[in-house]
Amino acid sequence: MRSRPFTGEGMVSELSLGTWGLSGDGYGPVSDLVQDDVIARARAYGVTSFETADVYGRGAMEERLGRIFASDREVSIVTKVGTDLSSMPERKRFDPAYLRQACQSSGERLKRAKIDVLLLHNPAEQTLAREEACGVLAELKAEGKIGAWGVSAGSIGVARAALSRGAEVLELAYNVFTGSDLEGLDLAGRKVGVLARSVLAYGLLCGQWPDNKTFSNADHRADRWTVEQLRSRLRQLSAVSGILGGDIMTLRAAALRFVLANSTVSSAVIGPRNRVQLDQLVREAGQGPPYLAPELRQRLLDQFARMGVTR
Repeated sequence: MRSRPFTGEGMVSELSLGTWGLSGDGYGPVSDLVQDDVIARARAYGVTSFETADVYGRGAMEERLGRIFASDREVSIVTKVGTDLSSMPERKRFDPAYLRQACQSSGERLKRAKIDVLLLHNPAEQTLAREEACGVLAELKAEGKIGAWGVSAGSIGVARAALSRGAEVLELAYNVFTGSDLEGLDLAGRKVGVLARSVLAYGLLCGQWPDNKTFSNADHRADRWTVEQLRSRLRQLSAVSGILGGDIMTLRAAALRFVLANSTVSSAVIGPRNRVQLDQLVREAGQGPPYLAPELRQRLLDQFARMGVTR
């Protein structure tokens, strides 16, 4: 497993294991045995970065990672806070008192006196404009309770606001269909760690769905796209197929290498739900730079332009 620069002088594995899919929250239940197997196998591959949140499984994923990696200090755990599950209905909260309590609770579940990386979980621009949320994370770092802090951003506006407040880590959606936020940021000269999430667009970029694909109401993807939006995206996969060849044999490989070819990305967050999916992703990440030849990347973007695809 190759490593890349992260925050400051730190390094991180170029693939991070995201745990939302394992938690059962978005795609259906995953057994304890399979969860442990995927996490242990990722570590055996050399993955040193594991991404989670205090809401995944209502804290259960933090507890699982804390148990498995209680004595493994080579592992860096990235967790996210900012959703109050105790309120009815649950709501976003980024006030200092809540964030301090959330940090303490996450640290206890993770069995870490110092949380490696703590992110605000999808705050609004207005939240960051008030400064107190980022301010309390900076205080927690100064107190030795977190190693680095940042924001899991849902838009380029939030990402820019986070950078202006001194965020050390950004997590952004980034894939062949969703690139404008990351690509629109000026990160030159900044020592900012970038975690790319949704690299397979929730499974769309695996290229295995039929034209009439539907999702159950319990699957979060039922609310991600309208029927026509999904049909349109499925047609657009033909542009990705156009760069297959050589050792890039699948759409999944092309999509993952597109992300890894961006040197701004510190680590691509993958979300396998079983060992077969994990094995495929590790294998298809390739043997290293350039991951995806520049001419292939440009061919893909040119085809998107001809198809009227907005990224």
